[in-house]
Amino acid sequence: MKKWLAPRIASVALAWLLLAAHVGSPNIFFDGEAGPYPVRVVIRPPAAIPGLAEITVRVQGQGVERVTVQPAAWNLGSAGAPRPDEAVRLGAEENVWSAELWLMEFGSYSVHVAVEGAEGEGRVIVPVPALATSIADMSVGLQATLVGLGLFLLVGLLSIVGAAAREASLAPAEAPDSRRRRRSRIAQVASLPILALALFGGARWWASEEGVYEQNLFVPLQIETATGADTPESLELRIVDERWSPQRYTPLLPDHGKLMHLFLVGDAGLDAMAHLHPVRRDSATFATLVPPLPEGRYRVYADILHESGLTQTLTDTVQLAESNVEPADALDRDDSWIVTTGRPFVGAGGHVELDDGSTMTWVADSVPRAGEETTLTFDVSAPDGSPATLEPYMGMAAHSMISRDDGSVFVHLHPLGTISMTSQRLFEQREQGDTVRAGDGRLLIDDELAAFPSGPRMLRSSTVSLPYAFPQPGEYRIWVQVMRDGRVLTGAFTAQVPE
Repeated sequence: MKKWLAPRIASVALAWLLLAAHVGSPNIFFDGEAGPYPVRVVIRPPAAIPGLAEITVRVQGQGVERVTVQPAAWNLGSAGAPRPDEAVRLGAEENVWSAELWLMEFGSYSVHVAVEGAEGEGRVIVPVPALATSIADMSVGLQATLVGLGLFLLVGLLSIVGAAAREASLAPAEAPDSRRRRRSRIAQVASLPILALALFGGARWWASEEGVYEQNLFVPLQIETATGADTPESLELRIVDERWSPQRYTPLLPDHGKLMHLFLVGDAGLDAMAHLHPVRRDSATFATLVPPLPEGRYRVYADILHESGLTQTLTDTVQLAESNVEPADALDRDDSWIVTTGRPFVGAGGHVELDDGSTMTWVADSVPRAGEETTLTFDVSAPDGSPATLEPYMGMAAHSMISRDDGSVFVHLHPLGTISMTSQRLFEQREQGDTVRAGDGRLLIDDELAAFPSGPRMLRSSTVSLPYAFPQPGEYRIWVQVMRDGRVLTGAFTAQVPE
């Protein structure tokens, strides 16, 4: 490997950890409906583009006859996409289907999942980031093989040139004389510069393609987070990356009605977490107030959504001083935080008391193994023990944040899964040809708010379910946020995930 590639490889490895809208958790989960069929779609995106995405579709119900999947680039839609691929039913699983799709271009894709069966046909769109996050290292064996094949081709071409100069005009059974053999050697020597030029051109082409690929490697935007810009309690996040320009990135759109979801996670012990929504001061600066969190170092995670449907999580760290901000002073009414210093964290099957006296229970007998697809289920009871009545919190029955203790994993998910609902609606509007609505964040917000009350399984139960798979073993902190009586309530749990 070239020495100058070492820094690039390091940054690419970091990019893989910070892939798209999550940190260290690249797989995409979606729970919803494809027409009359409840489905769970799990997509494992490739690390290199072009590359194969692995897709699993789990369909509830009987009589499913056919499942197809189709990738569509954000700016082309299904009209410019290849024909749908047939998913294959997994042998032992009657209603689990599997497929692989090529993602050919960098950027944001949608995967169109179609289900056909006894209840008719249903379709759903699942957003997928197509991001190059790795450079494959060529093994010594492969290098030796390619060099050997190259030498073989070179010798073969020289032999062809020599034979053509020596024997092309010979009559049948006539042997070449010394003059023809000499002309053959001269032709071979004369062809060497031409072959060398061809090899040089091939090397330049290879280097050019490598350069284009490296330019498209996904590295998250760099940010700087600081306190005290206006008051001691003010917190300012600024995008300082030179790539932050309209030529490189499409504009930002609100997700759940917010341009940015900012998370602060206590670095020592994960005993504090804040879910904030800064206001935008200019094209690169966002500001909010530090809630009453303990003094210390905090990990910063900022979720943003682009008009293309691509989501990113920007990361940083910040040192916070003790804040005197009162809850009533929060800049956004949906801001929330929790401090669990001194409280024991509860694991699977346990329950925690919420700030209003209600109780949240993690409904599980054990913690799934790393990489094992699961459903994280939590039930909320009112103070009198009856099932609690939950209200939409930014349009969802629940929001959850999951972080590994060392910060290598952070994910923000909902009962819908890990996807952005706004991103999904963007693709749906573009498929319908409504580019005006797809490009207007205000109209998208109106669409979201109109759809929330009738969303599937939304607020009809005191139980919330979250599809996920822990990407690696270790200790995780799980925060689950719900709203009751207009108040955001947060339960904190811990999980020891085995291998």
